[in-house]
Amino acid sequence: MQYTDNNLSIRTIEEKDLPRLWELIFKEEKPEWKKWDAPYFPHQAKSYEAFLTEQAHWINSEKYWAVELDGHILGTISYYWEHQPSCWLEIGIVLHEAASWGKGIGTRALKLWINHLFNQLPLVRIGLTTWSGNMRMIRVAEKLGMQMEARIRKVRYYQGEYYDSIRMGMLREEWEQHHYSTRRQVLK
Repeated sequence: MQYTDNNLSIRTIEEKDLPRLWELIFKEEKPEWKKWDAPYFPHQAKSYEAFLTEQAHWINSEKYWAVELDGHILGTISYYWEHQPSCWLEIGIVLHEAASWGKGIGTRALKLWINHLFNQLPLVRIGLTTWSGNMRMIRVAEKLGMQMEARIRKVRYYQGEYYDSIRMGMLREEWEQHHYSTRRQVLK
């Protein structure tokens, strides 16, 4: 499955994508992107062979998709269940190369992802959790129309400093009223 917005696509991950995903996510011990994506949680590099043992987790997954610009994979977009019985779902995105940051790519990809999730799942709300050290992610959530629902103060410790955990969210009816309607997205 794939959704597009001009030269940007989000799509299910295929076997041919695994070398690129390994290079972006697991090749380096201390990648630049990890400074912004929950840096208070450990990250470990792993060999390509070790990564391949996890390929069932990635290929054709409902929860992890590739973000692609002009046919080049830049990162991943995902969701996880905070509490599936109540349909409490959280989304995330990582653009792994600094050259793709600050260009609106994440906002465009998340628009497509939110449309997909609201159209495919019986969700009442979609959430996004980040930390106060990642102002870019907070701005993206705000651009999408998400509201700050919680600020849990000083619970993320990174490089000798405490940061807040930030919970953003949007209800289905707010998304449907927002100017990012599903009619603007193309399914291929």
